[in-house]
Amino acid sequence: MRDLRIVFMGTPDFAVTTLKTLVEHKYNIVGVITAPDKPAGRGRKLNQSAVKKYAETAGLHLLQPKNLKDETFITALRDLKANLQIVVAFRMLPKVVWQMPAYGTFNLHASLLPNYRGAAPINWAIINGETTTGVSTFFIDEKIDTGEMILQQETTIESNEDAGSLHDKLMHIGSELVLKTIKLIETNKVKTIPQIDSKDIKTAYKLNKDNCKIDWNDNIETIHNKIRGLSPYPAAWCELVNNENVLDIKIYEAEKELCLHENEIGSIITTKKSMKVSVNGGYIHILKIKLPGKKLMDTTSLLNGYKFENNAKMR
Repeated sequence: MRDLRIVFMGTPDFAVTTLKTLVEHKYNIVGVITAPDKPAGRGRKLNQSAVKKYAETAGLHLLQPKNLKDETFITALRDLKANLQIVVAFRMLPKVVWQMPAYGTFNLHASLLPNYRGAAPINWAIINGETTTGVSTFFIDEKIDTGEMILQQETTIESNEDAGSLHDKLMHIGSELVLKTIKLIETNKVKTIPQIDSKDIKTAYKLNKDNCKIDWNDNIETIHNKIRGLSPYPAAWCELVNNENVLDIKIYEAEKELCLHENEIGSIITTKKSMKVSVNGGYIHILKIKLPGKKLMDTTSLLNGYKFENNAKMR
């Protein structure tokens, strides 16, 4: 049995669950690396990462380097004498960092690699209409998410699941997979599998304003998948045209109604309590929406105070 000295690297909530699991299982965490504090909000108050907040409550040794190649940081990392590094939702590591420990550096990624390498695997799996996804552990190499795989765990994507609920599900499955991976390394029983590239591999591109915009000319499945794949963050958006007013709005929750109709694509149909948009193949019923400068609200609340003209449409 190997005596492990572990450095953990991560930043958001997704990483905290794994770090907490390692602490609860009494692993020797000799250091935690996370992002520097960043100013946020109107007051520009310094915001600490979720990993930092947990590491401090757990009494773990913390480093927050701005530059991962900085000699001061590299020296401090070497001084920890770690023989294993674990990365969950961090950033790309320079070779001098990932090749440092004797037993390697492995990463937890929220997809079934080699599919959905990149920044937003949870979102793109839903946006693309996948019915299964999962988590993978792999040893880091020079490229992004391409190293030899150690373990994978598959799970189902439910038909109405959004990115938020899938994130939480994979967060817990992932922490268990990290435990299994550590036990293989601890007992020197790791057998890795090379990732095999093909032209059919799907990529988890970084999300931006362009790829988060709803195209109401798409079919009903594509639109519904985009809305749930981007909820609760960063949220799918589009333009609401209401007479002379054009507003950028965000849609957080919707349901689909499959049917035939002859309405113009994008036209809005409302009652006192409901709102639906005409699309190819049926209607998208808007359930939760956010207008500029307003809080997120359900459609019934919106309709109590906002008047849609007869020619109102989404575009």
